[in-house]
Amino acid sequence: LPRPFIVLATQNPIESEGVYPLPEVQRDRFLFRVRVPHPSAHEELEILHRMSVTPPVPERVLDPERLLALQQAAEQVSVHQLVADYVVRLVMSTRAPADYGLGDLAETIEIGVSPRATLGLVSAGRALALLRGRDYLLPDDVRDVAVDVMSHRLMLTFDALADGVDPEQVVKQILHAVPPPLVVWNQNR
Repeated sequence: LPRPFIVLATQNPIESEGVYPLPEVQRDRFLFRVRVPHPSAHEELEILHRMSVTPPVPERVLDPERLLALQQAAEQVSVHQLVADYVVRLVMSTRAPADYGLGDLAETIEIGVSPRATLGLVSAGRALALLRGRDYLLPDDVRDVAVDVMSHRLMLTFDALADGVDPEQVVKQILHAVPPPLVVWNQNR
């Protein structure tokens, strides 16, 4: 496969005829699931304006070499042991909720997130730290990517699904219950 190799996929939550959900194993291989809400009225007008004139030709904003360089830079972002422990606690809380003061989630979560979520939280968190101009990962970076990294990996019970429980809300409940560590980085390392 060429480097970089990236797959972006879309899923329409409304149209379902002839469309089948991905099996859990395949969903787990996607780093993120990002829900994109409908545009605001202002954004909708902007879309209409842009498309009613000559449709724009997309311009390249990144070439493959630059993307690889950014990926390598993100891999160099430092991860403090306390942040790594926090990531593992977030993941483990989906597998043994009662151990983390989340006993009520035991009836909600059928199967917790896989080790890919652990790797994804660190990988996505590192990229976010880099975008924020830092070469070190903070718990806030992990928290800010957690819903998009974890929610599509959670398997909820049939009853939870029937009750309309949203996996994103489950992840938010976990983030609220599992305290982040206090990490202080020395800027003069």
